[in-house]
Amino acid sequence: MTSQTLAQASNVAVYGAMVVLTLAMVAFAADLALGSGRARAVDAARSGSARRRPATTSVGTRTGDDQSTVAVAAPAEPARTERDDERWGRVGISLTALAWLLLTAALVARGLAAGRPPWGNMYEFVLTGTWWALSVFGFLLLRGRRVVHLGVVITGAALVALGVAVVQFYVEAADLVPALKSTWLWIHVSAATFAAGVFTVGTAATVMFLLADRYETRTSAGTAGGLRDWLGRRLPEAESLDQTAYRAYAFAFPLWFFVLVSGAIWAEDAWGRYWGWDPKETWSFVTLVIFAAYLHARATAGWRGRSAALIALVGFVAFVFNFVGVNIFFSGFHSYGGL
Repeated sequence: MTSQTLAQASNVAVYGAMVVLTLAMVAFAADLALGSGRARAVDAARSGSARRRPATTSVGTRTGDDQSTVAVAAPAEPARTERDDERWGRVGISLTALAWLLLTAALVARGLAAGRPPWGNMYEFVLTGTWWALSVFGFLLLRGRRVVHLGVVITGAALVALGVAVVQFYVEAADLVPALKSTWLWIHVSAATFAAGVFTVGTAATVMFLLADRYETRTSAGTAGGLRDWLGRRLPEAESLDQTAYRAYAFAFPLWFFVLVSGAIWAEDAWGRYWGWDPKETWSFVTLVIFAAYLHARATAGWRGRSAALIALVGFVAFVFNFVGVNIFFSGFHSYGGL
């Protein structure tokens, strides 16, 4: 296949992934609305309690002049199984796996068309970061973690990211500028895209945690109501979501630190200095400091929970601005985004 044909195949695969992600998001939304998470657990507890106390009916028997009453268990109504409750979640997982395969094909075709790693500009960075986000989500599912409830946020974020990439960041597949032709492109940028995927999963868990925590707080006060509390009731316990977010951020933090260190080494090789307070370098450092504050807050009793979660959201905003805003509003040595 020619380079142009491969590039076109990559574009078709990206569009296909967007269509499938849309369907997956709808399936995850249906799973959330129709009984996942906390609402499913409450219903299961109620049905389990009912099954432990089967209804009985009295049947009279006559032997001669004596009449006795025998308790006979009445037929139980068919219980709604957990498998039935989770069918929309399974559909969403299957569609997400298909989208991941399409995105994998898109990246492979893009790399072959350009003759280099497929993360040399903003368009390709978004594709690769989205691929990592779906990969981390799938890995957690394969490990048996109950993270299906994160699917609607992750697939929604992936769909938005791909849409922005196609509309705003797209450039034709081409060779790299001389400064990017380095082995460090494989190391530094691939680590950054991996961190982007993990940060996205952590942020999805943080958003869900804030909803669940709000529901629990308002339920305790007897004031629960409204759409946000309706969603919060269908999520797992806030503590579980908080732990998922914390583990994701705790994994991404040293990874992002490695991104800064490897970038500094590459900068010395390319520009003759390790650090020059370039806008991209500065905002990468700001992102690192914010997530360091988050991890420190988690170890401080007064800052756990919602306060720490808000710090994490600020860190993710800084990360996104570092990727998008710096390339749009500033110029510097890292102006290779293709805009």
